[in-house]
Amino acid sequence: MADRQKLEKVIIRCFTDRQFQNELPDLKFIAPINPEAFTKNIKISVDKQQGHGNEGTEVRYRGTAPEELRLEFILDGTGTMEGYSGKSGNYATTPVKTQLQDFLDCAYFMDGNIHRPNFLIVMWGKEVNFRCVLTNCDINYTLFKPDGSPLRVKINATFLHHKSREEILAEAKKSSPDLTHYRKVTQGDRLDNLSFKIYNDPGFLTELGNANGLTTIRLLKPGAQLSFPPLLKISPNG
Repeated sequence: MADRQKLEKVIIRCFTDRQFQNELPDLKFIAPINPEAFTKNIKISVDKQQGHGNEGTEVRYRGTAPEELRLEFILDGTGTMEGYSGKSGNYATTPVKTQLQDFLDCAYFMDGNIHRPNFLIVMWGKEVNFRCVLTNCDINYTLFKPDGSPLRVKINATFLHHKSREEILAEAKKSSPDLTHYRKVTQGDRLDNLSFKIYNDPGFLTELGNANGLTTIRLLKPGAQLSFPPLLKISPNG
């Protein structure tokens, strides 16, 4: 049972590279006690345009913001919390100040070798495997010794999903209208809709018909394979 509990702890692993290849195994942080919940935030960025005198608003997609993960957990130095253990296994007897330093060393402080804080992977069981960087951390001291030393700290940390430049470029290239794409026609497909999906413009009907040798652009045969050439090749102005 103890091994099972250890495996289910929130673990923050540290990396020096944005490809998550070079790990710092001695710098990982294991939450002494798991949070009761975690929050994922997803957001779509849009432009809202409203013509003068109009009641409606045109909403235009700008992009999808990186996903956020928010964790709230406690660091305790009272020795009274059941199942309390961390990186060294005896966090119950470790001062809260030292526990907090372990977390900040892992996620917050700049690494002198890479001149920035570490890249992180936050792991929690099978549900969370999150490549990220720390973007915000609220540290709330809630319990103290008579001399003012903290006995309990509540941490609310926000992590921003991170992709390497190579991943971003690969995804952009995969969906780029400057590459040839292929689509299999399904029942109800229309050429103008397919043109919009590939080129963000429904107006390349004649060009797509010519490129695919279609005798009609109004009726597409389900199962047919259509090619969508690079935008510069298909554009009448290209």
